[in-house]
Amino acid sequence: MGGGGEKLPGQWMGWWGSLGSPAQKGITTYALSANQQRPLAGTFHTAIFNTARRTRYQILYWAPPLIIGYSTMVWAIERNEYLNSKPGRAEFADSEE
Repeated sequence: MGGGGEKLPGQWMGWWGSLGSPAQKGITTYALSANQQRPLAGTFHTAIFNTARRTRYQILYWAPPLIIGYSTMVWAIERNEYLNSKPGRAEFADSEE
C-alpha cells in the first residue's frame, strides 16, 4: 500500500499506519498459546487472603453500626411483643385514654 516517492495533496496515502513509510524492521513479538496460559492461577488463594486483609482493615468501620442496629432491632421487637401482650396492655391501658 505504501510506497516511496513524494506524496502530493489529494493523493491517497493508504490506510492509517500505512502512510508511505518503509516497513519497520527489528520488532520482535512474542505470543503464548491460549492452552498454555493460566488465567486463574492463584485466584482462590489471593481472594481468600485479600478478603481477610480487607475485612481486618475495615471491620471497625462497619461492625459497630451493625451491632448497634442489631441490638436496637432486638430491643424494638421485644418491646413490641411486650406492649402487645396482656401484661403490657394492662400496664399502659391508662395512658391511652
